[in-house]
Amino acid sequence: MTYVTACIDGSASAPAVCDYAAWASQRLDAPLTFLHVLDQRQYPVSANLSGNIGLGSREHLLDELAALDEQRNKLALEQGLVMLAAAKERAIADGVSSPETRQRHGDLLESLRELENDIRVLVIGRQGESSDGAELHVGSQLESVIRIMHRPVLVTPTRFKQPESAMLAFDGGATTRKGVEMLAASPLLKGLPIHLVMVATETTENAVQMEAACSTLTSAGHKVHTAIRTGEVEPALHAYQEEHGIDLLVMGAYGHSRIRQFLVGSTTAHMLRTTTTPLLLLR
Repeated sequence: MTYVTACIDGSASAPAVCDYAAWASQRLDAPLTFLHVLDQRQYPVSANLSGNIGLGSREHLLDELAALDEQRNKLALEQGLVMLAAAKERAIADGVSSPETRQRHGDLLESLRELENDIRVLVIGRQGESSDGAELHVGSQLESVIRIMHRPVLVTPTRFKQPESAMLAFDGGATTRKGVEMLAASPLLKGLPIHLVMVATETTENAVQMEAACSTLTSAGHKVHTAIRTGEVEPALHAYQEEHGIDLLVMGAYGHSRIRQFLVGSTTAHMLRTTTTPLLLLR
């Protein structure tokens, strides 16, 4: 069984993560689980300080430091359990019948690798717990999560708005063609209008690719709008999204054209900083 899995922490994004995860769970008719990972770098399981210069002869200091570490770890554990309980309660209020919770001690990326086979969609906030609260700040681990995951990743803003329309950034590459097929087959966006937008020159080849993608989505019951825009990819996509009041942006995590440029490396963070709506990345 695969789950909609939502990463929960103490960030401002957490309530929206809960709500978008509950929305996805109900749309997909898939079970929901909340995941909280205690970062071992912040809360190590144990600390051996006996090798530190000068501390070896201060047994009472070693004992006190060990006790403090144990207390910090215990408090972090309890805080995580409280957050998971709150997330579960919120999801139930959103209409999810039996959400589950899971807490792990370790590294987030390693945990997600180990759990990936059980994940249908990963929901994660754009701003993590270590974020400084700046509106354009992106969580420090988000890009790494996007790179390692082979499942769709739904990146959420800090506020929830139920999606009523979606835009697929289409470049004609293998990933976005597969993305069209995924959207057509998935109940996640069933019944929602979809805007197919390509940022490129208007050529016969591009028009043919757009028509094929449009046909696939139309056959699945979607009302489809198509557009080919020129200019820089990111501003063109955001401008179209704002013009049409689109609630959800869908993209392939990798592509073969200029869209690839801002979803790999430093440009990934730039795209995530500038979007104000949830971003669904397909693999």
